Amino acid sequence: MDLRKLKTLIDLVAESGIAELEITEGEGKVRIVKFSQTVQPVAYAPEAAPAPVAAAAPAAPAAPVVPQGHTVKAPMVGTFYRAPNPGASPFVELGQSVKEGEPLCIIEAMKLLNEIEADKSGVIKEILVENGEPVEYGQPLFVIG
Repeated sequence: MDLRKLKTLIDLVAESGIAELEITEGEGKVRIVKFSQTVQPVAYAPEAAPAPVAAAAPAAPAAPVVPQGHTVKAPMVGTFYRAPNPGASPFVELGQSVKEGEPLCIIEAMKLLNEIEADKSGVIKEILVENGEPVEYGQPLFVIG
C-alpha cells in the first residue's frame, strides 16, 4: 500500500467518528486505531514477505484546543453514557455547576455500570465524549472550571 493511500486512511479515521479501521490488501494488512484524539497507524508485514513493511508516520496533528480547567479522565475502558438509562436526562449539562462526589456519567465495562463522580467542584466547561462512545483508560471526559 502506498504512503498516499495510507495518509488518506489516517485522515479518514481522524476526521470521522470511527475508532478503528483495518484494511487487507493482497498479502498486506493495515490497522489504524484512534486513541484520545490522536491517530496511531500500525502496519503489519505479510508473514511470507521477505521485505519488512514500514509504518508511515502521520502528519503532525494540530494541537486540540482544550478549555482551561480540571480534566476528568476515564478510570477504565468501557462505554460512556451521560444518563443513568436511555430515557433519562443526562447527569450533567454544559455550564452546570457540580460538587465534588456528584455523578457525571456512567462507564459500562463487562456488563457492570460504573458511576464516575466529579473529583473537583466547579462548572462543566466541556463534555469531550459523545453518549454511547467507547472510551479508553485515561481518556479525557469532562473539563471542570
